[in-house]
Amino acid sequence: MSLTLTDGEKQTLLNLARESMEAVIQEKTLPKLNVTSFTPALQEHGASFVTLTIQHELRGCIGALEAYQPLVEDVREHVIAAALDDPRFPPVDKSELNRIRIEVSKLGVPQALRYDSSEELIKRLNPHVDGVIIKSGARKATFLPQVWEKISDPTEFMNQLCYKMSGQANLWRETKLQVYVYQVEEFRELN
Repeated sequence: MSLTLTDGEKQTLLNLARESMEAVIQEKTLPKLNVTSFTPALQEHGASFVTLTIQHELRGCIGALEAYQPLVEDVREHVIAAALDDPRFPPVDKSELNRIRIEVSKLGVPQALRYDSSEELIKRLNPHVDGVIIKSGARKATFLPQVWEKISDPTEFMNQLCYKMSGQANLWRETKLQVYVYQVEEFRELN
């Protein structure tokens, strides 16, 4: 999987996301997606998260940690899910469409982070670079690298991520979690 998309490919994905979101919110027919009409990089399997914001405030965010379909299909699926199915928010309303900004994060392959203690875990994190996945049994949670903009302290970052997964902020200090890090290629609509 290629990591870097061209500016044109990024714009293509943003346009596709915008058109798809507007079609489903306005209850129009979603245009058929011909994957082979896109560049090879967009046809490759890719994992993405799509984030919707209104005036820099979260309005929806849905994605996948692992690639299982062509990137163009992945982005389209996730923008629709972020608009309609994020359980934290009601579905996007037609009146919000002009105010919503779309951000796409194309995920790199997660890498296991080996550590022996909670102190070492904190030292091994790369704030503002790494997205982090934690797993404990069947439960898992992630924060994209962009979350570092709001939670810059690594200890608080892990507290919040564990709380998101389990409701227990200190879980990472009390239990040896599986931890993975990944990077993203992130791009967004301009105002």
